[in-house]
Amino acid sequence: MLQDKHIIVWDKCLKVIENIVEPDQFKTWFRPLKALSLVDNRLTLEVPTDFFRDYLETYFLDVITKVLKREIGSDVQLYYRVRPVVNRGAMEFPAAPGKEPTNKTVSVPTYSPSGNPGPFVYPGVARVQINPQLNRNYCFRNLIEGECNKMAVNAGKNIAMYPGKTSFNPLFLFGGPGLGKTHIAQSIGIAIKEQYPELVVLYVPANRFKTQYMDAVNVKNKLVDFLAFYQKMDVLIVDDIQELASPGAQNAFFHIFNYLHQSGKQLIFTSDRAPVDLQNFEERLLSRLKWGLSVELQAPDYTTRLAMLKSKCEREGVVLDEDVLVYLATRVKNNFRELEGALISLIASATLAHQPVTVDLAEKITGKIVSEDKNELTIDKVQKVVCEYFNLTKEQLISNSRKRQIVQARQISMFMSRNLINCSLSTIGAESGGKDHATVLHACTTVQDLMTTDRVFKQYVTDIEKMLNTTRR
Repeated sequence: MLQDKHIIVWDKCLKVIENIVEPDQFKTWFRPLKALSLVDNRLTLEVPTDFFRDYLETYFLDVITKVLKREIGSDVQLYYRVRPVVNRGAMEFPAAPGKEPTNKTVSVPTYSPSGNPGPFVYPGVARVQINPQLNRNYCFRNLIEGECNKMAVNAGKNIAMYPGKTSFNPLFLFGGPGLGKTHIAQSIGIAIKEQYPELVVLYVPANRFKTQYMDAVNVKNKLVDFLAFYQKMDVLIVDDIQELASPGAQNAFFHIFNYLHQSGKQLIFTSDRAPVDLQNFEERLLSRLKWGLSVELQAPDYTTRLAMLKSKCEREGVVLDEDVLVYLATRVKNNFRELEGALISLIASATLAHQPVTVDLAEKITGKIVSEDKNELTIDKVQKVVCEYFNLTKEQLISNSRKRQIVQARQISMFMSRNLINCSLSTIGAESGGKDHATVLHACTTVQDLMTTDRVFKQYVTDIEKMLNTTRR
């Protein structure tokens, strides 16, 4: 019967899988699976738990994919449905994307360890399969774009279309931890592999590069092989380049940089600080790191944080109430990594305790993850002090009212948030009633001008600043 097609197809798949995996593995991990539906090319399997799904994805995804393609077709889509607990509905999860990006096999010159190669000593040739070390989850499709990273994302997409042929070479991404530097850098590499499969792409943390260099110099003549290997790259992505503090490793990297750059190859670097702030770096290398485009990633604003949470929930097949997501986006502000960690911890806690995800639970979870400095100055605290000073409500302050007192209070609030907290214009605007960055910039300029021409207005600003300084003590 038509409605039993999914069962028939899955039974065929199980017979094939049974001959591939170990009997104990088949009994433990495949017998409990139940086919729920087969619509067009989309097969949905029911799994007992999230852990069960994760284990299948980690250890058996290749086997399952090959068998499904054989039985259903190359365009098959696999979905999991986690068996519901208590009175909660089931949640669907898409299977992981396709295989990790791979490079073609390349020929790398290699010298004999018997002595230093002279001008008439010809190297041998080693055929090498270079793993690009790209994580398929760090793609542009899984990246949320906002004011905090827009310039970096746009530059990255441009590079992916024309690697090595833009003025963004090298691309230097810098900023604090958890702001998405690695994600953007790897997204560029993945997009290049999709667009130009023949190009050789490599992502390497600077610490690993330094370790490889040290291993090379400790083995006779392997330094030549080390340099020859890296000179084969079409796209080289070095993460956390601030870790490359070793003079010897810097010297080797300097020559690799020169060779690749002069050959029109694409270079991408990430760092937790700007090029000018890199410590213990040779001046000649620093000057090269500044050649192309340097982009600073900022902390995500509220709108971007909320969009990131919604995207993560959608990818994971989880449905949460809007007020829970709003609370997380408001509470966890520093970076994407903390925000994602809070979301995962919240879902895990609710699942293990068999309880619904609520704002109260979110408050408990974030309290264990995000430390709150009681004296830390925030936009909300600035707004409260301004409201208290002018005897206004917050609703009046962030409204669109054009009353002179409210307008001045709003502009002072924006000015203080910009100068005392150093928030981005878009963040201040979002938390001031959805104003755009141009409005915030105009408010800051207006306050600055009025302070030089209006003594009464200047006193307002001075009084409020004193009140804010008191709250920080």
